[in-house]
Amino acid sequence: MNPLITGLAETLPPEQLAKIQQTAVGIAGLGGLGSNVAWHLVRSGFSHLVLADFDRVEASNLNRQVYFPDQLGLLKTEALAENLLKINPDLDLELWPILVTSDNVQSIFGQCTVWVEGFDQTPSKKMFVEEGLASGKKIICASGLAGWGDTDAIHTKHWGSGLSVVGDFCTTVAEDQPPLSPRVGVVAAKQANLVLSWVLDEGSDLL
Repeated sequence: MNPLITGLAETLPPEQLAKIQQTAVGIAGLGGLGSNVAWHLVRSGFSHLVLADFDRVEASNLNRQVYFPDQLGLLKTEALAENLLKINPDLDLELWPILVTSDNVQSIFGQCTVWVEGFDQTPSKKMFVEEGLASGKKIICASGLAGWGDTDAIHTKHWGSGLSVVGDFCTTVAEDQPPLSPRVGVVAAKQANLVLSWVLDEGSDLL
C-alpha cells in the first residue's frame, strides 16, 4: 500500500475508500478545470481516471493549470499523468490525446460512471452533456468562472436528469475577465467535491 492510500485508510472507512477506488471517472479537457479536478480526485483516493485532451502545455496555462515550466510542449495527457503519478504511483490512468467529439466520446468515456466537463467551448460542452445524459451518466459541468472576486457567487445547480453545473453562470472569459487560478480553482474543487459526494452517497438524487 502506498503512502497516499495508507493515509486515506486512516481517514476513510474501508467501504468508502473501496467505493472511491472502484469508481471510474472521465475528465474531458485537462485545462484549468480538468487538471485541477484530477488533482483533487487523486488526492481523495480515486485510482481509475480516463483523461482526454488533444492540447499541449503552454506558458499561458501555468497560471491556473496543474503543470510546470519543464513540461512546456508536452501533451497535457502525458504531463498530467506524470504529475498525478507522483501523488499515487499505483494509478490506473487511461490517456486519450485526441479531440473529443460526438463520434468518439462514448468510446472514450463509456466505461466511466461519472463524466466531468472541462471544455472551453460551448458546443463541446453541449455535446458532452447530451451524450453523457443519453447514456445514463452522472455529468458534472462548469459555467462562469472568469476574473476575480466574489467567489460566494459560485454555486451549483442540479437537474434530475443527472446533470450538475458549477459556476456563477454569468462571467465568461474576456480581455477584462481572464481565467485566473483562484476562481478557476474554486470551481474545479467544487466539481471534484461533487464527484466525491456522489460516489459516497451512492448516487443520491440530491446531487
